[in-house]
Amino acid sequence: MIQRFEKFTTGITRIYKSIQKIKKYNMSSLGLKGTHVMCLHYLSRHPEGLTATKLCQLCSEDKAGISRILADLKHKKLIRYEQEENRKKYRTKAVLTKDGLNESRKLTKLILRAVDAGGKGLAEKELDIFYRALFIIADNLEQVCLEMNQ
Repeated sequence: MIQRFEKFTTGITRIYKSIQKIKKYNMSSLGLKGTHVMCLHYLSRHPEGLTATKLCQLCSEDKAGISRILADLKHKKLIRYEQEENRKKYRTKAVLTKDGLNESRKLTKLILRAVDAGGKGLAEKELDIFYRALFIIADNLEQVCLEMNQ
């Protein structure tokens, strides 16, 4: 059992570090940071826009982190806010600008290349099983964390 723990934590850590390196390298070539990846990705999948609250949920980031990312994307003119009367900023939807959409298309190509490389040598069925198992483990560990806080 302890060997399974060692393999799991080592494997997850290696994957995480590789993802961070890929994000950093590819995002710097676009003039962005790795933290922008998931926001741009989800905004491109939701052309109607997303609120900061929804981005927090989708990106598994805290409100302060998403606020910084959105402020940076707005400064770079990659997003704009959909203005609705009497709405607080965190309830206002962020929408990609034309430049943001262009950057997100470049980003999508980089993501697809990384996903293909990561799954190289595995059959589609093996990948399906892997992702299913990964999310069961993630859900189980989140439950352990919730129980620890009670």
